[in-house]
Amino acid sequence: MTQEKLDGVIVATALPYQEDPAAPAGLRVDLDRYAEHCRWLVDSGCRGVGPNGSLGEYSSLTDDERRAVARTAIEAVGDDGVVVVGVHGVGAHQARAWAEKAAEDGADGVLCLPPTMYRANESEIIHHFEQVAAAGLPVMVYNNPFDTKVDLTPRLVAEIAAIDNVVAIKEFTGDVRRVLELRELVPDLTVVAGADDVALEALLMGATGWFAGFPNVFPAESARLFELATAGRLEEARALYEPLVAAFRWDSRTEFVQAIKYAMEQVGRYGGPCRPPRGPITGEKLAELEADVRRALDHLASAQPVA
Repeated sequence: MTQEKLDGVIVATALPYQEDPAAPAGLRVDLDRYAEHCRWLVDSGCRGVGPNGSLGEYSSLTDDERRAVARTAIEAVGDDGVVVVGVHGVGAHQARAWAEKAAEDGADGVLCLPPTMYRANESEIIHHFEQVAAAGLPVMVYNNPFDTKVDLTPRLVAEIAAIDNVVAIKEFTGDVRRVLELRELVPDLTVVAGADDVALEALLMGATGWFAGFPNVFPAESARLFELATAGRLEEARALYEPLVAAFRWDSRTEFVQAIKYAMEQVGRYGGPCRPPRGPITGEKLAELEADVRRALDHLASAQPVA
């Protein structure tokens, strides 16, 4: 049984593309730029990175691209952080195969949804995670009922947590009441904040991890927020968090990938385009996003430097 908890701030990494007519949808994965981004996140204070998540557009990648992305993150981070590879799959055999590849490539853990295109029942869900855990890496279970139509309730999570190598739950429902319930039912399970716009609330209720989107934009500030929240320094944490929440809410919206890539551009990072089915944000939504990101940037520019 692994002792790795998969806690701390782990960034669900955005994936950069370059135009290439020969690549799928005319966009080639830019592995060099991706390696630099992973390195920057860890050097900025985040504990690790999570390639091939929803934010990393895993479902738009070829199998070869998906493995190359994971390998690039593992090599870039090295021993200076953890790499938790997304192994989401339609069925248990696909998810287990990706978990086995992650183990071969030297990942520190895997993040896994229930079956992604099938509304599985409880026995099928447990089988799914048994197969993934059999690959031998620490497993972070991912509860996202909005996309999978499967809600991993605290009672069901307690059953899944009995599987060897299941060490954490990324909780994305936004219901912070679940943090305490999960801690009561499974005290040894790491509870991970899964949505940026309830991150502080989850951390104050006892979550010890944050699998995050907007730290692609604000890594040092996010690491500081995590430090303040887990130390119980509520006043300081709120002063940092509240001006960022309007931007953070985009992490829970349909256009979260495009929004985070846009915000990366606003801080001088490369965000770039997305592959289909994602298109650009336009019109009123873009104006709203611009205002929310500008509010966050104005606050950070006027605040004291991150200590």
